[in-house]
Amino acid sequence: MAAKKTQQPKQDKARVFVVDDHPIVRQGLTELVGNEPDLEVCGEAEDGHAALAAITKSRPDIAVVDISLKGYNGIELIKDIKIQSPQVQVLVLSMHDESLYAERVLRAGARGYVTKEEAPQTVLMAIRRILSGDIYLSEKMSSKMISKIVEGERGVGVSPVERLSDRELQIFELIGQGMTTRQIAEELHLSVKTIESHRENIKRKLKLTSAIELLQHAIQWARFHRS
Repeated sequence: MAAKKTQQPKQDKARVFVVDDHPIVRQGLTELVGNEPDLEVCGEAEDGHAALAAITKSRPDIAVVDISLKGYNGIELIKDIKIQSPQVQVLVLSMHDESLYAERVLRAGARGYVTKEEAPQTVLMAIRRILSGDIYLSEKMSSKMISKIVEGERGVGVSPVERLSDRELQIFELIGQGMTTRQIAEELHLSVKTIESHRENIKRKLKLTSAIELLQHAIQWARFHRS
């Protein structure tokens, strides 16, 4: 009598959702993830509103999210994902400086941060690390955050920009892109008065005395921090 073959149980692939407003980045991530035996892309979106609706519907295991999205701040998107789909883990993949944004995205609910300058294998490693229950940051950023915890408020070398709230930083970035107060209000769906209030807070925190000085500082910062 022939021996009965033992059928190996089929291993489910972890489902990955990609959010980025650049088609070439989405395509690259889809191909990268699709070549892995334990991962699959279950959807993609180019803006935050479409992403939130699709993630709620498709229920991925992890979303790979850029924080620079048209019409929807990535940090706010992370917060909304964690409210509507708390089981979905989030990895941020961004061109922005990790030292300024990593702590912010972790506070928002993300589980890791990778810059777009890193090798593709680093992205895969971060995805798997997060899916296994860990947090992923670069060694340099991990050391910085540990030092900050140890030193507390006595920490030296903290940039004034790091003291801005998430909303203030978002507005500071838009000022650096040359947008007027009214344009920023329309972009963020807020009142002009609210934007003006945020501008005053930004000036105070950065020790700036005028609107011109704020604009110059924001443009200089934006040029340095964007690729």
